[in-house]
Amino acid sequence: MIVIKAADLFGKIVDIAVDGDTVVEVGDVKPPKGALVIDARGLTALPAFIDMHVHLREPGFEYKEDIESGCRAAVAGGFSAVCCMPNTKPVTDNRYIVKYVKTRAAEVGLAKVYPIAAITVGQEGKQIAEFGKLKQAGAVAFSDDGRPVENAQTMRIALEYAKRFDALLISHCEEMSLVAGGVINEGFVASDAGFRGITRASEEVMVAREIVLADALSTKVHIAHISTEGSARLIRDAKRAGIKVSCETCPHYFAATDGLAADGDPMAKVNPPLREERDRQAIIRAIQDGTVDAIVTDHAPHAAHEKGALNDAANGISGLETSFALAYTYLVKSGAISLQKLSQLMTENPAKLVGIPFGSIEKGGLADIALVDLNEKYSVDPSKFFSKGKNTPFKGREVFGKVIMTMVGGEIKFKDGEIC
Repeated sequence: MIVIKAADLFGKIVDIAVDGDTVVEVGDVKPPKGALVIDARGLTALPAFIDMHVHLREPGFEYKEDIESGCRAAVAGGFSAVCCMPNTKPVTDNRYIVKYVKTRAAEVGLAKVYPIAAITVGQEGKQIAEFGKLKQAGAVAFSDDGRPVENAQTMRIALEYAKRFDALLISHCEEMSLVAGGVINEGFVASDAGFRGITRASEEVMVAREIVLADALSTKVHIAHISTEGSARLIRDAKRAGIKVSCETCPHYFAATDGLAADGDPMAKVNPPLREERDRQAIIRAIQDGTVDAIVTDHAPHAAHEKGALNDAANGISGLETSFALAYTYLVKSGAISLQKLSQLMTENPAKLVGIPFGSIEKGGLADIALVDLNEKYSVDPSKFFSKGKNTPFKGREVFGKVIMTMVGGEIKFKDGEIC
């Protein structure tokens, strides 16, 4: 048995007793003889986080990240489970790759890993993948993330398949003809710095398309990593109209703007791009009013040589180890939302969207638990990341909310800066 003593659980100081993978008592617990006792005075207990949008890169791009390094980063960030995107090599478009990912994750034995399979074979946007076989093999959702499904008829058929198999379809919304070789957000910063810009419309046109298709088919669709004021407005209006649309955003869209790219910093290059302050504020409002269903990392690690000059740099931010701190600092500590709401956005909601179990700190709940120090102020230091990807625009950024311990299925996987 493990007994966590004197933790703050949403404003109430409690002891949490864990036996096996289950929370067996929450309240005033007298540890039995032989129990492992963890002193949690001054710490906050939360259900461990669920990330429904990460890139673990394995198989095929292990030089960027692999399942083991990605899972180390996950538990260091307070995550008990991650859902990995299919843009691997080969693409996760068949049951053999799905089974490989699940088997390798079980061998690593840190965070739980749930594969997301491709919508189309090879992510080429043409032939629909075998949804039934992929779901049976263990895929929890379908996405061509990293690429849009550009043909509307193909997306319509994919949504029909997803409806038939009761599967979540996650759309990477990007109209490539409107991206037109852009590298950062179209606006003052791009013009001033001499970079080709990417219009907000490149995201919003595809968001609108997916909403119209979901409405026409009376089925659900999930919009990945929204970044603009217009996307938030479209989704908000669609929800009010009863259309089955959900969406996610990432910490970099409410904690940063395209100003980080003003000096050509390649670490600030991400897809969709960092936007302007009005978009950042609009994303926060969308989080507040329930338009945004989940906060994800879109963890996209890259090797150092792939983050050279901004024009040629790969898109992506290594986000698993900064997600909670950025979200706590910019959403909770700022007063925008409560800690309980943040917990819902980072754990319960994403888990429910993809249909996987999540921790619950109550008697009988799954013992996936994170202990965090909300008062610890520190600077982001990518050199200390467990991820192979050190690519973050937040280097040196002061944040609050340090993950002290992560428990997965009743087993401590990370504690005091060390993988267990």
